[in-house]
Amino acid sequence: MIKSILRCIAGAMLLFCWSGAVAQVSTPKYSNEFLNIGAGARALGMGNVQAAIVNDATAGYWNPAGLLRLPNKYNIALMHSELFAGIAKNDFGSFAMPLDSSSALAVSIIRLGVDDIADTRRLQNEFGYIQYDSIRFFSVADYAMLLSYARKSNLIEGLRLGANAKIIYRNVGEFANAWGFGIDAGAQLERGSWQFGLMAKDITTTFTAWSHNVEALEEAYLQTGNELPENSAELTLPRLVLGVGKSFTFTDKLLALVATDLDFTFDGKRNVLLKTDVVSLDPHVGLELAYANTVFVRGGFNNYQETKNFDGGTTKRMQPNFGVGFQTSGLHLDLALSKVNDKESNAVSAGNTTSVIVSLGYSFN
Repeated sequence: MIKSILRCIAGAMLLFCWSGAVAQVSTPKYSNEFLNIGAGARALGMGNVQAAIVNDATAGYWNPAGLLRLPNKYNIALMHSELFAGIAKNDFGSFAMPLDSSSALAVSIIRLGVDDIADTRRLQNEFGYIQYDSIRFFSVADYAMLLSYARKSNLIEGLRLGANAKIIYRNVGEFANAWGFGIDAGAQLERGSWQFGLMAKDITTTFTAWSHNVEALEEAYLQTGNELPENSAELTLPRLVLGVGKSFTFTDKLLALVATDLDFTFDGKRNVLLKTDVVSLDPHVGLELAYANTVFVRGGFNNYQETKNFDGGTTKRMQPNFGVGFQTSGLHLDLALSKVNDKESNAVSAGNTTSVIVSLGYSFN
Protein backbone atom coordinates (compact mmCIF):
# COMPACT_ATOMS: atom_id res chain seq x y z
CA MET A 1 0.00 0.00 0.00
CA ILE A 2 2.80 2.41 0.97
CA LYS A 3 4.71 1.66 -2.23
CA SER A 4 1.59 2.29 -4.29
CA ILE A 5 1.18 5.69 -2.64
CA LEU A 6 4.87 6.51 -3.17
CA ARG A 7 4.59 5.42 -6.79
CA CYS A 8 1.67 7.76 -7.34
CA ILE A 9 3.56 10.61 -5.63
CA ALA A 10 6.68 10.00 -7.73
CA GLY A 11 4.56 9.82 -10.87
CA ALA A 12 2.79 13.03 -9.93
CA MET A 13 6.16 14.71 -9.41
CA LEU A 14 7.30 13.63 -12.87
CA LEU A 15 4.00 14.73 -14.38
CA PHE A 16 4.36 18.12 -12.67
CA CYS A 17 7.90 18.53 -13.97
CA TRP A 18 6.75 17.48 -17.43
CA SER A 19 3.78 19.87 -17.52
CA GLY A 20 5.98 22.71 -16.27
CA ALA A 21 8.57 22.03 -18.92
CA VAL A 22 6.21 21.73 -21.86
CA ALA A 23 4.45 24.95 -20.92
CA GLN A 24 7.60 26.81 -21.99
CA VAL A 25 8.88 27.23 -25.49
CA SER A 26 12.38 28.30 -24.54
CA THR A 27 15.03 26.99 -22.17
CA PRO A 28 13.54 25.53 -18.96
CA LYS A 29 16.02 24.85 -16.17
CA TYR A 30 16.91 21.16 -15.64
CA SER A 31 15.77 20.22 -19.15
CA ASN A 32 16.55 16.53 -19.85
CA GLU A 33 18.14 16.33 -16.41
CA PHE A 34 17.75 12.53 -16.40
CA LEU A 35 20.89 12.45 -18.53
CA ASN A 36 22.93 13.89 -15.64
CA ILE A 37 22.10 11.34 -12.91
CA GLY A 38 25.09 9.14 -13.74
CA ALA A 39 26.00 5.76 -15.18
CA GLY A 40 28.11 2.97 -13.71
CA ALA A 41 28.69 2.13 -10.04
CA ARG A 42 32.36 3.06 -10.30
CA ALA A 43 31.49 6.64 -11.21
CA LEU A 44 28.61 6.94 -8.74
CA GLY A 45 30.80 5.61 -5.94
CA MET A 46 33.32 8.36 -6.71
CA GLY A 47 30.80 11.21 -6.66
CA ASN A 48 30.26 11.28 -10.45
CA VAL A 49 33.92 12.11 -11.17
CA GLN A 50 34.83 10.65 -14.58
CA ALA A 51 35.55 13.29 -17.24
CA ALA A 52 39.33 12.81 -17.11
CA ILE A 53 39.62 9.21 -15.92
CA VAL A 54 36.88 7.13 -17.58
CA ASN A 55 38.35 4.17 -19.47
CA ASP A 56 35.58 1.60 -19.96
CA ALA A 57 32.31 1.08 -21.84
CA THR A 58 30.61 3.86 -19.85
CA ALA A 59 32.87 6.41 -21.58
CA GLY A 60 30.16 7.11 -24.15
CA TYR A 61 28.17 8.65 -21.31
CA TRP A 62 30.92 10.44 -19.34
CA ASN A 63 33.41 11.40 -22.05
CA PRO A 64 33.54 9.61 -25.42
CA ALA A 65 37.27 10.37 -25.70
CA GLY A 66 37.80 7.71 -23.01
CA LEU A 67 36.74 5.00 -25.47
CA LEU A 68 40.33 4.98 -26.75
CA ARG A 69 41.40 3.44 -23.42
CA LEU A 70 39.19 0.33 -23.63
CA PRO A 71 40.87 -2.73 -22.08
CA ASN A 72 39.80 -5.25 -24.73
CA LYS A 73 38.20 -5.53 -28.16
CA TYR A 74 34.63 -6.06 -26.97
CA ASN A 75 33.36 -4.21 -23.89
CA ILE A 76 29.96 -4.34 -22.22
CA ALA A 77 28.62 -2.31 -19.27
CA LEU A 78 25.26 -2.72 -17.51
CA MET A 79 23.85 -0.79 -14.54
CA HIS A 80 20.67 -0.80 -12.50
CA SER A 81 19.75 1.61 -9.72
CA GLU A 82 16.53 2.54 -7.93
CA LEU A 83 15.50 5.92 -6.59
CA PHE A 84 12.73 7.08 -4.23
CA ALA A 85 12.61 3.79 -2.31
CA GLY A 86 12.64 1.80 -5.53
CA ILE A 87 9.79 3.67 -7.20
CA ALA A 88 11.93 5.10 -10.02
CA LYS A 89 14.18 2.74 -11.98
CA ASN A 90 17.37 3.96 -13.64
CA ASP A 91 19.01 1.58 -16.14
CA PHE A 92 22.04 1.87 -18.39
CA GLY A 93 23.60 -0.42 -20.98
CA SER A 94 26.52 0.07 -23.34
CA PHE A 95 28.60 -1.79 -25.89
CA ALA A 96 31.97 -0.38 -26.98
CA MET A 97 34.81 -1.54 -29.19
CA PRO A 98 37.92 -0.11 -30.89
CA LEU A 99 37.81 0.16 -34.66
CA ASP A 100 41.60 0.28 -35.00
CA SER A 101 44.55 1.58 -33.01
CA SER A 102 43.37 5.18 -33.42
CA SER A 103 39.56 5.09 -33.16
CA ALA A 104 36.68 3.50 -31.25
CA LEU A 105 32.88 3.57 -31.08
CA ALA A 106 30.09 2.78 -28.62
CA VAL A 107 26.32 2.53 -28.38
CA SER A 108 24.64 3.33 -25.05
CA ILE A 109 21.02 3.12 -23.88
CA ILE A 110 19.58 4.97 -20.85
CA ARG A 111 16.14 4.68 -19.24
CA LEU A 112 14.71 6.44 -16.20
CA GLY A 113 11.10 5.70 -15.43
CA VAL A 114 8.27 5.27 -12.95
CA ASP A 115 6.04 2.32 -13.86
CA ASP A 116 2.57 1.16 -12.81
CA ILE A 117 1.15 4.60 -12.00
CA ALA A 118 -2.58 4.27 -11.28
CA ASP A 119 -4.99 6.29 -13.43
CA THR A 120 -8.06 6.55 -11.18
CA ARG A 121 -10.07 9.07 -13.21
CA ARG A 122 -12.75 6.45 -13.95
CA LEU A 123 -12.70 4.81 -10.51
CA GLN A 124 -16.20 6.07 -9.70
CA ASN A 125 -18.93 5.26 -12.22
CA GLU A 126 -21.92 7.40 -13.16
CA PHE A 127 -23.93 5.94 -10.26
CA GLY A 128 -21.32 6.86 -7.66
CA TYR A 129 -20.05 3.32 -7.11
CA ILE A 130 -16.36 2.40 -6.92
CA GLN A 131 -15.16 0.11 -9.69
CA TYR A 132 -11.62 -1.04 -9.10
CA ASP A 133 -11.50 -2.87 -12.42
CA SER A 134 -11.70 0.52 -14.15
CA ILE A 135 -8.24 1.53 -12.88
CA ARG A 136 -5.64 1.73 -15.63
CA PHE A 137 -1.87 1.90 -15.23
CA PHE A 138 0.74 3.82 -17.20
CA SER A 139 4.42 4.70 -17.11
CA VAL A 140 6.37 7.95 -17.20
CA ALA A 141 9.79 7.25 -18.72
CA ASP A 142 12.72 9.01 -20.35
CA TYR A 143 14.96 7.24 -22.86
CA ALA A 144 18.20 8.18 -24.59
CA MET A 145 20.46 6.45 -27.09
CA LEU A 146 24.04 7.66 -27.45
CA LEU A 147 26.11 6.93 -30.56
CA SER A 148 29.73 7.65 -29.64
CA TYR A 149 32.93 7.93 -31.65
CA ALA A 150 36.49 8.67 -30.52
CA ARG A 151 39.77 9.24 -32.33
CA LYS A 152 43.36 10.04 -31.39
CA SER A 153 44.68 13.46 -32.35
CA ASN A 154 47.37 13.56 -35.02
CA LEU A 155 48.57 16.97 -33.86
CA ILE A 156 49.06 16.63 -30.09
CA GLU A 157 50.54 13.51 -28.54
CA GLY A 158 48.34 11.96 -25.87
CA LEU A 159 45.26 13.93 -26.90
CA ARG A 160 42.06 11.95 -27.48
CA LEU A 161 38.88 13.42 -28.99
CA GLY A 162 35.32 12.12 -29.00
CA ALA A 163 31.73 13.02 -29.81
CA ASN A 164 28.18 11.79 -29.12
CA ALA A 165 25.07 11.97 -31.21
CA LYS A 166 22.12 11.39 -28.89
CA ILE A 167 18.50 10.64 -29.58
CA ILE A 168 15.99 11.33 -26.79
CA TYR A 169 12.50 9.92 -26.35
CA ARG A 170 10.27 10.93 -23.42
CA ASN A 171 6.88 9.37 -22.76
CA VAL A 172 4.03 10.18 -20.37
CA GLY A 173 1.70 7.24 -20.91
CA GLU A 174 -0.93 7.98 -23.53
CA PHE A 175 -0.91 11.66 -22.64
CA ALA A 176 2.26 12.99 -24.31
CA ASN A 177 5.60 12.12 -25.80
CA ALA A 178 8.66 13.97 -27.06
CA TRP A 179 11.59 13.42 -29.40
CA GLY A 180 14.92 15.20 -29.14
CA PHE A 181 18.37 15.28 -30.67
CA GLY A 182 21.68 16.65 -29.43
CA ILE A 183 25.46 16.48 -29.76
CA ASP A 184 28.21 16.22 -27.12
CA ALA A 185 31.97 16.61 -27.56
CA GLY A 186 34.82 15.52 -25.30
CA ALA A 187 38.60 15.42 -24.98
CA GLN A 188 41.18 13.76 -22.74
CA LEU A 189 44.89 14.43 -22.34
CA GLU A 190 47.55 12.49 -20.43
CA ARG A 191 50.80 13.93 -19.09
CA GLY A 192 52.69 11.46 -16.92
CA SER A 193 50.60 10.62 -13.86
CA TRP A 194 48.20 13.47 -14.62
CA GLN A 195 44.98 13.09 -16.60
CA PHE A 196 42.86 15.95 -17.91
CA GLY A 197 39.37 15.89 -19.38
CA LEU A 198 36.84 18.20 -20.99
CA MET A 199 33.24 17.26 -21.72
CA ALA A 200 30.89 19.69 -23.48
CA LYS A 201 27.29 18.43 -23.36
CA ASP A 202 24.53 19.69 -25.63
CA ILE A 203 26.96 21.92 -27.51
CA THR A 204 24.34 22.67 -30.16
CA THR A 205 21.58 23.11 -27.53
CA THR A 206 19.53 19.91 -27.53
CA PHE A 207 16.10 20.38 -29.10
CA THR A 208 13.18 18.35 -27.70
CA ALA A 209 9.74 18.60 -29.34
CA TRP A 210 6.62 17.64 -27.35
CA SER A 211 3.30 16.45 -28.76
CA HIS A 212 0.15 15.89 -26.66
CA ASN A 213 -2.87 13.65 -26.87
CA VAL A 214 -5.54 16.31 -26.35
CA GLU A 215 -8.37 13.79 -26.15
CA ALA A 216 -6.67 11.87 -23.32
CA LEU A 217 -5.84 15.07 -21.45
CA GLU A 218 -9.15 16.86 -21.91
CA GLU A 219 -11.06 15.16 -19.11
CA ALA A 220 -8.28 15.66 -16.54
CA TYR A 221 -7.71 19.30 -17.44
CA LEU A 222 -11.42 20.13 -17.43
CA GLN A 223 -11.67 18.74 -13.89
CA THR A 224 -8.83 20.97 -12.69
CA GLY A 225 -9.78 24.06 -14.69
CA ASN A 226 -6.37 24.25 -16.39
CA GLU A 227 -5.85 25.01 -20.04
CA LEU A 228 -4.93 22.18 -22.36
CA PRO A 229 -1.24 22.23 -23.33
CA GLU A 230 -0.19 22.84 -26.90
CA ASN A 231 2.52 21.09 -28.85
CA SER A 232 5.76 22.77 -27.82
CA ALA A 233 9.54 22.53 -27.70
CA GLU A 234 12.27 22.97 -25.14
CA LEU A 235 15.97 23.63 -25.50
CA THR A 236 18.67 22.17 -23.28
CA LEU A 237 21.53 24.64 -22.88
CA PRO A 238 25.17 23.47 -22.94
CA ARG A 239 26.92 22.08 -19.87
CA LEU A 240 30.71 22.12 -19.52
CA VAL A 241 32.61 19.61 -17.36
CA LEU A 242 36.31 20.11 -16.61
CA GLY A 243 38.12 17.17 -15.02
CA VAL A 244 41.57 16.42 -13.67
CA GLY A 245 43.00 13.31 -12.03
CA LYS A 246 46.33 12.15 -10.65
CA SER A 247 47.49 8.61 -9.94
CA PHE A 248 49.82 7.59 -7.11
CA THR A 249 51.88 4.39 -6.78
CA PHE A 250 52.56 3.29 -3.21
CA THR A 251 53.77 -0.28 -3.88
CA ASP A 252 53.78 -2.66 -6.83
CA LYS A 253 50.21 -3.61 -5.99
CA LEU A 254 48.72 -0.63 -4.16
CA LEU A 255 47.65 2.33 -6.32
CA ALA A 256 45.50 5.39 -5.76
CA LEU A 257 43.65 7.74 -8.05
CA VAL A 258 42.41 11.18 -6.94
CA ALA A 259 40.20 13.16 -9.30
CA THR A 260 37.81 16.09 -9.45
CA ASP A 261 35.21 17.36 -11.90
CA LEU A 262 33.86 20.90 -12.15
CA ASP A 263 30.39 21.18 -13.72
CA PHE A 264 29.50 24.52 -15.31
CA THR A 265 25.84 25.08 -16.21
CA PHE A 266 24.36 28.06 -18.05
CA ASP A 267 20.59 27.70 -17.52
CA GLY A 268 20.26 30.08 -14.59
CA LYS A 269 21.12 30.10 -10.90
CA ARG A 270 21.23 26.63 -9.34
CA ASN A 271 21.58 25.51 -5.73
CA VAL A 272 25.30 24.70 -6.01
CA LEU A 273 28.56 25.91 -4.48
CA LEU A 274 29.09 28.93 -6.77
CA LYS A 275 26.13 30.45 -8.57
CA THR A 276 25.25 33.52 -10.59
CA ASP A 277 22.45 34.40 -12.98
CA VAL A 278 24.77 33.50 -15.88
CA VAL A 279 26.75 30.45 -14.77
CA SER A 280 26.69 27.98 -11.86
CA LEU A 281 29.58 25.77 -10.70
CA ASP A 282 29.10 22.37 -9.06
CA PRO A 283 32.30 20.58 -7.88
CA HIS A 284 32.81 16.80 -7.46
CA VAL A 285 35.69 15.01 -5.73
CA GLY A 286 36.51 11.30 -5.94
CA LEU A 287 39.09 8.77 -4.71
CA GLU A 288 39.84 5.22 -5.82
CA LEU A 289 42.21 2.77 -4.11
CA ALA A 290 43.24 -0.31 -6.11
CA TYR A 291 44.98 -3.45 -4.90
CA ALA A 292 46.64 -5.61 -7.56
CA ASN A 293 44.21 -4.11 -10.07
CA THR A 294 41.66 -6.55 -8.66
CA VAL A 295 40.02 -5.06 -5.57
CA PHE A 296 38.86 -1.43 -5.49
CA VAL A 297 37.59 0.85 -2.72
CA ARG A 298 36.05 4.18 -3.70
CA GLY A 299 34.61 7.31 -2.18
CA GLY A 300 33.51 10.75 -3.25
CA PHE A 301 31.54 13.90 -2.53
CA ASN A 302 29.17 15.78 -4.82
CA ASN A 303 25.79 17.52 -4.91
CA TYR A 304 26.63 20.50 -2.71
CA GLN A 305 23.45 22.24 -1.55
CA GLU A 306 22.36 24.88 0.91
CA THR A 307 18.99 24.04 2.45
CA LYS A 308 16.66 25.90 4.79
CA ASN A 309 15.70 24.33 8.10
CA PHE A 310 12.34 24.50 9.83
CA ASP A 311 13.80 26.96 12.35
CA GLY A 312 14.66 29.39 9.54
CA GLY A 313 18.38 28.66 9.51
CA THR A 314 20.39 27.20 6.65
CA THR A 315 22.50 24.06 6.38
CA LYS A 316 25.27 23.36 3.89
CA ARG A 317 25.65 19.76 2.79
CA MET A 318 27.57 17.63 0.34
CA GLN A 319 26.44 14.15 -0.61
CA PRO A 320 28.87 11.35 0.37
CA ASN A 321 29.23 8.28 -1.84
CA PHE A 322 30.97 4.95 -1.29
CA GLY A 323 31.79 2.01 -3.52
CA VAL A 324 33.69 -1.25 -3.91
CA GLY A 325 34.71 -3.17 -7.00
CA PHE A 326 36.14 -6.50 -8.06
CA GLN A 327 37.82 -7.28 -11.37
CA THR A 328 39.10 -10.57 -12.77
CA SER A 329 39.46 -12.13 -16.22
CA GLY A 330 37.62 -9.30 -17.95
CA LEU A 331 34.70 -9.31 -15.49
CA HIS A 332 34.01 -6.12 -13.49
CA LEU A 333 31.52 -6.09 -10.63
CA ASP A 334 30.97 -2.73 -8.91
CA LEU A 335 28.66 -1.66 -6.11
CA ALA A 336 27.98 1.88 -4.95
CA LEU A 337 26.07 3.42 -2.07
CA SER A 338 24.79 6.84 -3.06
CA LYS A 339 22.43 9.52 -1.75
CA VAL A 340 23.35 8.66 1.82
CA ASN A 341 20.99 10.13 4.42
CA ASP A 342 22.08 11.94 7.59
CA LYS A 343 20.42 12.50 10.95
CA GLU A 344 19.73 16.15 10.21
CA SER A 345 17.89 15.42 6.97
CA ASN A 346 14.22 16.30 6.75
CA ALA A 347 13.58 13.03 4.90
CA VAL A 348 11.11 10.65 6.49
CA SER A 349 13.57 7.77 6.53
CA ALA A 350 16.99 6.82 5.27
CA GLY A 351 15.40 4.34 2.90
CA ASN A 352 13.95 7.20 0.89
CA THR A 353 17.30 8.83 0.23
CA THR A 354 19.81 5.97 -0.02
CA SER A 355 20.36 4.07 -3.25
CA VAL A 356 22.36 0.94 -3.94
CA ILE A 357 23.74 0.86 -7.48
CA VAL A 358 24.84 -2.38 -9.10
CA SER A 359 27.05 -2.27 -12.18
CA LEU A 360 28.40 -5.18 -14.22
CA GLY A 361 31.02 -4.96 -16.93
CA TYR A 362 32.66 -7.55 -19.15
CA SER A 363 35.38 -7.18 -21.75
CA PHE A 364 37.06 -9.77 -23.96
CA ASN A 365 39.09 -10.11 -27.15
